[in-house]
Amino acid sequence: MKKILLILTLFISINVAGQGEAANWYFGFGAGMQFDLATGNTTALNDGQLSTNEGCSTISDANGNLLFYSDGTTVWNRNHQVMPNGNGLFGDSSSTQ
Repeated sequence: MKKILLILTLFISINVAGQGEAANWYFGFGAGMQFDLATGNTTALNDGQLSTNEGCSTISDANGNLLFYSDGTTVWNRNHQVMPNGNGLFGDSSSTQ
């Protein structure tokens, strides 16, 4: 029984993909990183609109496609444009949680 469970676990783990939701990071002053889950390579990004020391978040879908990112006061879409109603939010670009 243990051997069958081990074999199933190994087989299932081969087909599992990484978490694409964490494939894109935008932070700091226009900086960013993109993690390629298939190859393990990392690419520097310099197209972000953030200007913050801390308190930012980036959201991607399960396939690693950028959806939006924010500094707590503004939300930008994947095209780095402010989203509708994405300005003047009551967050703070200096918050850490």
